[in-house]
Amino acid sequence: MVRRREKLPEVGWLVIGTVDKVFEYGAYLRLDEYNNMPAFLPWSELSSKWVRNIRDIVKEGQKVVVKVIRVDRRKGHVDVSLKRVSEGERRRKILEWKRAQKADKILEIVAKKIGKTIDDAYNEVGWKLEEVYGEIYKGFEEAVVKGAEVLKKAGVPDEWIEPLLNELKKHIEVKKIKIQYVLSVRSLSGDGVHRVKKLLCELYPEEEDKEIKVRIYTAGPPRYILEVVSTNFKKAEALTNSLLKRAERLAKKLNVEFAYQRVK
Repeated sequence: MVRRREKLPEVGWLVIGTVDKVFEYGAYLRLDEYNNMPAFLPWSELSSKWVRNIRDIVKEGQKVVVKVIRVDRRKGHVDVSLKRVSEGERRRKILEWKRAQKADKILEIVAKKIGKTIDDAYNEVGWKLEEVYGEIYKGFEEAVVKGAEVLKKAGVPDEWIEPLLNELKKHIEVKKIKIQYVLSVRSLSGDGVHRVKKLLCELYPEEEDKEIKVRIYTAGPPRYILEVVSTNFKKAEALTNSLLKRAERLAKKLNVEFAYQRVK
């Protein structure tokens, strides 16, 4: 079951609720992320439009995204609103919820394999990843790309690392983006072949980055393909632009004709 570290949500937070009981004056929900804590959804917070029948909006058993509008910490009471949630907020929260469900399931599987409880899983792994990466699932994605170092950085105990990485590879496939440029590189000098090779070699990054792979291959001289593959679009764009600018500078020094065009 998906859980949150906090015992109570804060005012303004988006939460997932399951409609428990519907009355003429409102509805009671169970907050899925907070151990099924009850919350009240007043009639006035159902919709910005006039509603004839409350059941036209919510029904028992329905899951809804609501916004917290009041919290009584002493009594443990929470009031929520449905009408104050925009469509964009609703979509983002549902995506966050689905990712949290996947993370919870992975933690449960690994915990059973190493003889731990789900509480152990959250205390020793989940909350530590959330603290460093903002979200447990985000930490999992980082671990799939970068390996054990991500888990160690967050303080995950060694006994979890190998079985967790093995399980993550079964469940998480991080999407990669590909940037391609067609390069035109030629030289009329006597040692032109050497100059072209030197320029192409300089297109490779000076430092290795596990998140980014750079490949250069021929499409039939003088045309070559520069291919940059990464899980991080911004980093890939920045690196590609940097490599092309460096190649332009070197082309002038080597007296090599250099041009490039992005593949759409």
